[in-house]
Amino acid sequence: MRGVTKTFGAVVANSKVDLSIYRGEILSLLGENGSGKTTLMNMLSGIYFPDAGEIQVDGRPVTIRSPKDAFDLGIGMIHQHFKLVDVLTATENILLGLQEKGRLDLKAAAGKIQEICDKYGFVVDPNKKIYDMSVSEKQTVEIVKVLYRGANILILDEPTAVLTPQETQKLFDVMRNMKADGKAIVIITHKLHEVMEISDRVAVLCKGEFIGDVPTGETNPQKLTDMMVGRTVSLNIDRPDPVNLVKRLEIHDLTVKNIYGLKALDHVSFEVYGGEILGIAGISGSGQKELLEAIAGLQNVEAGSSVRYYPNETSENQELIGMSPLAIRRAGVRLSFVPEDRLGMGLVGSMGMTGNMMLRSYREGLPILTNRKKPKKLAESIIEQLEVVTPGVNTPVRQLSGGNVQKVLVGREIAAAPKVLMTAYAVRGLDINTSYTIYNLLTEQKMQGIAVVYVGEDLDVLLELCDRILVLCAGQVNGIVDARTTTKEEVGLLMTHLRKEETV
Repeated sequence: MRGVTKTFGAVVANSKVDLSIYRGEILSLLGENGSGKTTLMNMLSGIYFPDAGEIQVDGRPVTIRSPKDAFDLGIGMIHQHFKLVDVLTATENILLGLQEKGRLDLKAAAGKIQEICDKYGFVVDPNKKIYDMSVSEKQTVEIVKVLYRGANILILDEPTAVLTPQETQKLFDVMRNMKADGKAIVIITHKLHEVMEISDRVAVLCKGEFIGDVPTGETNPQKLTDMMVGRTVSLNIDRPDPVNLVKRLEIHDLTVKNIYGLKALDHVSFEVYGGEILGIAGISGSGQKELLEAIAGLQNVEAGSSVRYYPNETSENQELIGMSPLAIRRAGVRLSFVPEDRLGMGLVGSMGMTGNMMLRSYREGLPILTNRKKPKKLAESIIEQLEVVTPGVNTPVRQLSGGNVQKVLVGREIAAAPKVLMTAYAVRGLDINTSYTIYNLLTEQKMQGIAVVYVGEDLDVLLELCDRILVLCAGQVNGIVDARTTTKEEVGLLMTHLRKEETV
């Protein structure tokens, strides 16, 4: 890519970027949120067309106007949000959109898919429906889909964002096999320890401009962070000891069934205290989502479940089961929730930041008119504090990068001055600098006596940020450990092996 430039209105996403990609190499593409990483790769994969510059493949200039053009040149991209049809099988999704000669032979296609899987070490059932698959299986289908189309250059956007440590290692093994086969692989990620483990070379973007590239063996996480941000950034999470702990939530026998009638949560019991950060660990689908949503009044629960809220030491506690989110709020319960689904549940994508701030405050206005001054001021404050990259407070949030959308959501919920703050994957998709800003914000909430519940997927962060860690396995509490004394191996074992109850 030579002198590649892309603008969206007044926003310059990429400015005269030069980037080379080599066969038989894994290249990590780093940069803060809004630095233009995904936009740059979207131009290579045919999603966007550059305003200026040139793309060459194997030394010859090419024009890429669509994903089909990219596939014809052997370029395929696996997006952060999968592009699969849930009701179709893996084979049907892989063939979707292809114009093959003659009658469609699903059996022959399944055989070819199995050959690809055997060659690179994938494990996928060609006849399995997408809706029956785990996140890692869906990702595997996406990768096999581009390989089936003959891709020699693969772009993976945040491929490990929703994978367990074990699934991540399996993906890395496959990537190494593809590299050994001469494939060129580009991985967009914010996890620096993964960059150091899997990549051969690292390229860094900052505010849409190419800063430089460096062999992975000649750098370290601190140097890469300094390149991304343009200044020295501390990579230490401050974790003060908890003081003056006050019980805020008491969860007892919480049981939730999913749409298939299976138990997503099975008699979960624990307590949450103001002045501490309680981490929730578990492999994807262990009940983390249902746990937070049940506490927030967004899930139907089974009889016998209890969630009691303790406003302070003197007031009577309140039972939250059976109350809607609005009823919980009207009862004076100060509860903030950062959900996993940013745009589906947390924010309205077609509204700007001001409108999304108003979702929490519009009932405070007059019967006819709403007060827009306070929400606008809050939006401007969040832009400044969390360095949100946006053309303006009224720009629809769906036009922002994933990381900036997350900043808007986290900033709004913290600004509500809660007594209990629940976050589901609060730093997913955020660059290293912003992630540490969020960690520090959560620690500040803890020091102000707020009860913080942090659902995370990075075990290293859970061990460094939290005071206690509750481990979910198959919808059950498999242990609550002290984050200061436990190990990554112990937590990983609790995540994957359900302990048998001791019989008397």
